[in-house]
Amino acid sequence: MKRCGATLSPRGFWISVLLAVLATLAALAPTQSFAQSKSEIVPDVWQGDVLRPKPDLHGLEKLRFVTDNDYPPFHYFDEEGVLTGFNVDLAKAICEALAVECDVRPVAWDDLFGSLDRGEADAAIASIRISAESLAKADFTERYYATPARFIAKKESELKDVRPETVVGRKIGVAKGTGHEAYLKMFFPGAKVTPFETADDAQKALKEGQVDLVFGDGIGLTFWLNGVTSDGCCDFRGGPYLDAKFFGEGVGIAVKRGNRQITEILNYGLEQVHASGRYEELFLRYFPMSFF
Repeated sequence: MKRCGATLSPRGFWISVLLAVLATLAALAPTQSFAQSKSEIVPDVWQGDVLRPKPDLHGLEKLRFVTDNDYPPFHYFDEEGVLTGFNVDLAKAICEALAVECDVRPVAWDDLFGSLDRGEADAAIASIRISAESLAKADFTERYYATPARFIAKKESELKDVRPETVVGRKIGVAKGTGHEAYLKMFFPGAKVTPFETADDAQKALKEGQVDLVFGDGIGLTFWLNGVTSDGCCDFRGGPYLDAKFFGEGVGIAVKRGNRQITEILNYGLEQVHASGRYEELFLRYFPMSFF
């Protein structure tokens, strides 16, 4: 089971970075309508089609969610010790749309599915990838976000148009053993793919001029580009790239296998959150700079 996105640094450091980045981007970002946000920023797979019929909510008074607590900005304890983040607020928005009470509590990452199996929670909302591995342990709602792969380069680089033919012979840093590495080898065969132990190592190499580009997870790269460790060295080039074979099907809310009723209720709740504009509002709060 894997989270969707890059591996992040220890919680205390990332919370301080996250808060600083969000404050800066929120101050700089122009005000946008939800329609603009949906087409330009929000990775919204809901297309505004006819809403599904309301499921039977009889007897449902509360939804119990579990999540992890160490993956900002999706779920983490803030400086006052309050569990917060995009996933936490999305769970609460679903409960509000369904007019039921909401309980969101943290558990250990390795115990998310166990909590469902033991009946201690109705759903797990923790940026869990929908994959063959996770589908063997739980059922999932429709995905509620997916992250693209992106290239980044130093700002002074003359390489603006990233295509297989324009990167022949160029060194591209990437985290070893990832779908991003496999994608490069498949579709950019002329590039000099340069694997690193971690995404952080690849980004450091780019900053120091050891590689020409880095290819990786769009969310992780967004926060690195706008964080303190990059020193404003780099920016996005080309893309975005979405390919389920290499980067996964996206992220969904997990429920106990066979619990179709809760799955249908959560899918309905997600649609209502989308239709009301609440999803876009939450996404722009936590991700004011587009990673698409």
